[in-house]
Amino acid sequence: MFGMGFSEILIIAVIAILFLGPDKLPSAMVEIAKFFRNAKRTISDVKDTLEHEMHVSEIKEEALAYKKELLNTKESIKKSTDISHIGASLTNLNDDILGDDLAVEEKKEQTQKVTFEKKKKGEDKNV
Repeated sequence: MFGMGFSEILIIAVIAILFLGPDKLPSAMVEIAKFFRNAKRTISDVKDTLEHEMHVSEIKEEALAYKKELLNTKESIKKSTDISHIGASLTNLNDDILGDDLAVEEKKEQTQKVTFEKKKKGEDKNV
């Protein structure tokens, strides 16, 4: 209690008995106990009043909400910049790049061949 050991408390009690006497000591102890109880209650009331005036609980709730929002944003940024995640999404694409090239080649084959050679008479025009 208050950083004092048993020997210090015993010395204070002996001094109190010598100064106050055995008849006034119990009433003095009761008064000291009342003083500490009132001091503790007053400190508690001041603390509660300050918290109420400063809206500490509301500020704590807002801070926790902001913290949660920041953590969610951090996770979404981490997911969007994760290379393995991007690679996985690229492999799941439905576009067949090679298939597009094959379709272009087939169209080229279907078109007529244009040459600048002089055609001989009697040759078929669709070569």
